[in-house]
Parts: sequence; C-alpha cells; structure tokens
Amino acid sequence: MSNRILLPLSRRTLLGGAASASALAIAACTPRGGQDNGLLRVAIDTEPDSLDPLKGQFASSALLYKQLHAPLTEYSPSGGLAPGLAQSWRSEDGRIWRFRLADGLQWSDGMPLTADDVVWTAQRAVDPRTGFANLGDFFAVRGARDALAGRAPASEIGVTAIDARTILFELDTPVGAFPVLMREFYPLPRHVVEARGDRWVRPENWVSAGPYTLRQASALTYLLVKNPRFHAAGSVSIESIRVDVVEDEATRARLFRAGDLDLADRPPPEQIGFLRREIGDRLHGFDAPILTYLKLNHRRPGLDDVRVRRALSLAVDRQFLAENFFSGEATPTIHVITAQALGENGQTAPGADADAARALLAEAGYGPDNPLRLVLRVSSGSRERIAIAIADDLRNAGLDIEILSSYPHDINQAVAGGEFDMTLGYFNRGLKSEPDFMLEPFAPGGFADDTGWSGPGRNRFAQLMEEARGRVSRSERIAVHREAEAVFLEYQCNVPLLHERAFWMISDRVRRRDETLQPQLWRDLSLG
Repeated sequence: MSNRILLPLSRRTLLGGAASASALAIAACTPRGGQDNGLLRVAIDTEPDSLDPLKGQFASSALLYKQLHAPLTEYSPSGGLAPGLAQSWRSEDGRIWRFRLADGLQWSDGMPLTADDVVWTAQRAVDPRTGFANLGDFFAVRGARDALAGRAPASEIGVTAIDARTILFELDTPVGAFPVLMREFYPLPRHVVEARGDRWVRPENWVSAGPYTLRQASALTYLLVKNPRFHAAGSVSIESIRVDVVEDEATRARLFRAGDLDLADRPPPEQIGFLRREIGDRLHGFDAPILTYLKLNHRRPGLDDVRVRRALSLAVDRQFLAENFFSGEATPTIHVITAQALGENGQTAPGADADAARALLAEAGYGPDNPLRLVLRVSSGSRERIAIAIADDLRNAGLDIEILSSYPHDINQAVAGGEFDMTLGYFNRGLKSEPDFMLEPFAPGGFADDTGWSGPGRNRFAQLMEEARGRVSRSERIAVHREAEAVFLEYQCNVPLLHERAFWMISDRVRRRDETLQPQLWRDLSLG
C-alpha cells in the first residue's frame, strides 16, 4: 500500500512538526531497570532477507552474518584486516592467492571444517542454481563469470584445495585487496546444506563456525548463543544475544530509553539533538561509509539528459538537510567517496543554485510553460520529511515534483522493474571503509547499479572500476577510484547528497574493545 503526498507543507511547518513529534516521543519515556546479566539485548531495523550469506542482501542480514558465521579473513577490533578461519595468506603477484586455514577448525556440530568446505562454498556462490545472481567478492575468480552465466560448471572455477588446510584462488586479473574482500566470505557446512537444503538455516538444523549459533528464530526475534567450537571462543565474553526487529526508529529510541535494549542503531535523524541531551554519552556517533543520494532512472524522458541530472544536483540545499534533519551530524557532499576513506580532513559542497539549475533545464527544453514532471519515491517514516525538503528545492528550480511514499519492498520492486523516476537512496557499507566499497555498489553488477545508465560515460566508469580492482597498491587503487568517481559525477549518474554518520545507542553495561569502531562485532563486546 502507498499514499501520495502533494506537498502542502512549508519548511517551517515541516521542521516544527518534526521537532514537536520528537519531543513528545522522548518525553513519553521513563527509564526502568531489570535485565539478564548474561544477555545482550539488540534491536535491528529490518528483518533479514536470509540467514544464508550467499542469498541475503539486506544490511540487517550482513550484520547477523558477522555474529553467526566465520569468514576466511576477519575484521580486527580496529576495523582492519586480521586472521579468521585462515591464519595466513600470501600472493606474489596479486593474481594467485594461497590461504592457509588454522589447525583444528570445527563446525558447531563438531565436524571438521576443511579446505573442501571452502571450495564447495565458493562453487555454490557462483552457481546460478544455488547462489545469488551476482558475483559479489568473486568477480575476479577465474571462470566465475562463465559459471554464473551458466556457460560453464561451477566446479571449474579457479578455487582448489591443495590439502585439507590450503586453498588456492586463481584470479583473472590481480586484485591486491582480495584478502580484504574475504572478510565477508563465509564458508558453509557442506554436510548440512546438502542434507537439509534451504532448511539448513532453521534453528533446529543450524550449524555454523561463527562466534554464535542460532538457537531460536521467529519473524521478529532471534536468539543467539555462544558457540564453544568457534576458533576464538576464549575471547567471546557474552553468552547469549536476543535480537529484536524494530522497524520504527522512534520505537527503538523509546525502548532503549526505557531500559529494554542494550544496543540499537539508527535512531531518528531528527531526534539526534534531543537524544544527546536526554541520554548523553550513551548516544555514539561514528564516521562511516554511509551515502544518501538521489537515485535517477536514466530511462525516463528528461532524466536521460545529463543537463537535467546536473540541474537536480544544483537545486538541492544539502546544508539545509544536514543542519535541520541531522542536527549538523551529516556532511553535505557532491561526492560518493568519503573524505575519511581518502585520508582527507573533509569535503565541501557548494550551496544550492536555483538560477543555474533553471538555466540548465531551459537548455534541455524545460521551463515555466513546459515543466518537467517527476515523481520522487521515498520510504514512509522520517525520510519523508527529508524528501519534502528536497522536493521544495526542486520545485524552486522550476520542476513539477510529486512524492510517492510507500513501503521499502514496494520501492525495491519498482526500482527493479524500472518503474520509477527518482528515489531517495541510502546505503551503509558497515565496516567497509575503503574507497573501493563506496563506488562498488554503482559498478556493473553492484546492488545500486539499477539506474539504466548507459553510453560512453558508463563504459569508461566500468573500465576504471575494473582497472582499480587489479591494482595491488592501495595508493594506486585510490588514484584510479578518484578518476572513476570523476566520471560518475561528470555524467551525474546519481546525485550524492549527504555522508551520514552512524549512530548507535549503547547502554552503560556494554563494554567495547575499541570505542572508535561501530559495535557490529558482538564477539568483541562484554557486559559490565
């Protein structure tokens, strides 16, 4: 179900209403105590689309994978690269990679975890019958593209077991960051998946190698318990975790303030200032690879003209969005890659220029007598208010804008079918802070590569992204990614708006090893 908003609101009434709603929501809460001292209580914003890491794509799924599965390499407590199931890895040329598993690895049911499990999982990942329809981190593995397209059997890809503990990856081109990519490649228990099929993700069938296993699961609640056979079980402090799906941002904030949660992310953006006063240092902000942007459908008349796309970018007052909807805790930007990922102090975004936007629209044939009519789709909730402000800016530049508010699933279906003009897009790359991961969603096969962009600019962008993957040197990769981003922005594939910060509400009883990192690795937390 969806409803149309015809924008009768001004910015003054919009902001006043948001502030009043926030104050009421916060004032309605009174803290209360009482909790299981061995249980971590977490709220996430969406139900995972799958607990099988070869099938799920939602950010909530990726968050649970970090707790339930063990990757080949791992995130260090500071977010860098560390040993995971593999204790070491090496390559002479960035094309042939040899990974050595730790000794004595076991699945949670006690069965040995070997190189054969790793190879089988890699083959399953690129098999169109069993994996998901993209190459993910296996884009460069020899034969992976042909396997995914059904032109060759998955068993022929360049992943082989040299012995019970050694895996050899052969790539088509050098990929210097390949071990970094393996931080989210999770080998699966072949003996269970083959026996149970898709039912292996049910609690009664669950077997994995991660720090926690799945004890119970319903549509809205998951219970995780410590896995004593996890290769680093001695470092895992928390015995059990209850994960509740709480989609409404304000409800998550209320539950946290009431003492019913220990950990919850993404409070309402418009409540950041209020929450800072109400819960103090229990609200934590982190620099993060988060981008809010306008996703544009290049197949639509008008949006197929780069002048129109540039006009959209010129029209939006990004500073207004950052200050009034994020309490100044977001960075206005015209870039995709964050300044932190590039090792820079910051980026500046020019202010809105409605006159320049109108001039470009006039060049493209649009004006007061022939306005371009566009529909901006947005998820219902707090993002609607941001969309209203953006629509106000676009109208000021001479565009005829309507907002269509609907459920995320409806928007995803519309985008997948190309039935949209614009959407208010958002992605959070989690702990993936390198420049590669900000641009990759827009590269061919990426999860945000759904705008219908084509032509020389698209081809050049794709070529540069492929070239960057082959650079072993991090500094060389960054240089090529800068060039790729310049092409992306020259053609204004999409319109970057804000680099948001990641906000987590963290109770006083939660202890963290590194307080500069988002608390996504629950194995590194403890309870005081």
